[in-house]
Amino acid sequence: MSRIVAFCGLVCSECGAYLATQANDPAAIEAVAAQWRVQHSPTITAADVPCDGCGVEGKKCSHCAQCDIRACGLAHGVATCADCAEYPCAKVERFFGFVPQARATLDGLRAS
Repeated sequence: MSRIVAFCGLVCSECGAYLATQANDPAAIEAVAAQWRVQHSPTITAADVPCDGCGVEGKKCSHCAQCDIRACGLAHGVATCADCAEYPCAKVERFFGFVPQARATLDGLRAS
């Protein structure tokens, strides 16, 4: 499987939601939902999990479907934020505060 990177620098192809969706594995999708309920919100259900990746058509997990970084990347017509002339902007900088490894991913893409 090739590496798929979201606009924000998360690696979709390493995400449990993406992997469970691609495997069409309901038990794995429920396991991701259970993990997200603990990490993010007790209201998350299995219906919030399925995702085909950030930058492609198809299913989006509940967060990706409403993500302002994803919407901005789509509006700018870039593959990831690393490809944007405004990188790093305030939106993605705020995200890096929560997920610092996303900065390393995007910085690596930008350098290559």
